[in-house]
Amino acid sequence: QVQLVESRGGLVPAGGPLRLSCVASGRTVGAYVLGWFRQTSGKERQFVAAVGSTGRTTYYESSVEVRFTISRDNAKNTVYLHMSNLKPEDTAVYFCAAALRVSPNNWEDSDEIDYWGQGTQVTVSS
Repeated sequence: QVQLVESRGGLVPAGGPLRLSCVASGRTVGAYVLGWFRQTSGKERQFVAAVGSTGRTTYYESSVEVRFTISRDNAKNTVYLHMSNLKPEDTAVYFCAAALRVSPNNWEDSDEIDYWGQGTQVTVSS
């Protein structure tokens, strides 16, 4: 069992930075690929980024690759999403996720994500 808790969402002006955190609890967290999805009202969850179990491999949705950076600290069982140059269209609920058998570059269109966090709201003002 893995439990995921996101934090550090909030309200930020367009162009600003924000860093999201997700703390994962469980004995085997280090074996999981971790990542982020986001969801706006009335739309399906959209893949954002994923990082492999060692932190060496990353994969991004194309619209955020130049602005967002995903990283993890396995000593703290924490995954981060560093966001910069935020745009109003980045406004969404951001969900942390974990998958044991899905490589980062296969997260974008996967229905085998094992665990989800509760979500944290990010609002980017114009």
